[in-house]
Amino acid sequence: MLTIDDVRAAARRLRGVAERTPVAHVDALDEISGNSVFFKCENAQRVGAFKFRGAYNALSQFDDAQRRRGVVTFSSGNHGQGIALAAQLLRMPAVVVMPEDAPAVKLNATRGYGAELVLYDPATEDRESVATRISQQRGAELVPPFDDERVMAGQGTLALELLEDVPNLDLLLVPVGGGGLLSGCATVMRAERPQSKVYGVEPQGANDWQQSWQRGERVQIESADTIADGLRPTAPGKRTWPIVRERCDGILTVSDDEIRRAMRALFELAGLVVEPSGAAAPAAALFGATGVRGKRIAAVISGGNVDRERFEELIRL
Repeated sequence: MLTIDDVRAAARRLRGVAERTPVAHVDALDEISGNSVFFKCENAQRVGAFKFRGAYNALSQFDDAQRRRGVVTFSSGNHGQGIALAAQLLRMPAVVVMPEDAPAVKLNATRGYGAELVLYDPATEDRESVATRISQQRGAELVPPFDDERVMAGQGTLALELLEDVPNLDLLLVPVGGGGLLSGCATVMRAERPQSKVYGVEPQGANDWQQSWQRGERVQIESADTIADGLRPTAPGKRTWPIVRERCDGILTVSDDEIRRAMRALFELAGLVVEPSGAAAPAAALFGATGVRGKRIAAVISGGNVDRERFEELIRL
């Protein structure tokens, strides 16, 4: 199972490659929350999202033969961009399987980093099956978006940075889709600050993690209905689930309306452009999902990749 030493090793690989992203703290947002809230701004990371951390950590461990054969992945957008850029930096071919309806900003960016794009119809095709077939045909290694310890370790490096910048946290809020980011961050928090609480945050319309937590086992939901395109997996990851179950304190949910309100508040009061998935944890911090007041809370802004027109539409309350 993933260890703190894995995350520390990832941090060494990422030093000088990934951005050390800033932490935002705005008094006006504290007033809304009733807590002191610190936002870890992964929208300022390379490719505009935390996913670059895990992607680069995974690909940087390929041997020469693996690099020649390249990498294949599947993604709704941000992991695909992370893999594409990491492959470009490490000079290896990359194929990214993405849904036809992925946001244009994510499709265009992934192409721009030099990856080969393979589009699929999410209504009739399974993305993992498509990627697995391509991997087998080409002999390229499949690196999934979350169910890979190398990916989880890379994502966890943001929590190492956060604790250096903001010690004495009472609570950390992390968005959860597949669980790679939450697994990595929870591993760090349990090792470095075990007295702090760690919660995953997901949309109410995609609450597979909440249902799984309540049942004590992985639950598959039929579909995910949310504006947060990066938080639409319909079941926890097979490898991430046991880590989250052991090292987290629970799962919180937020409504799409709360996500939109958080996007608007972060833009108007902090000057931050945040995609819907990136606003899930801030929404929980701002609008009462934690049920606490007077605490020091950190919320991960996981990304900022959103089309301008879509952003303007979503924050028009």
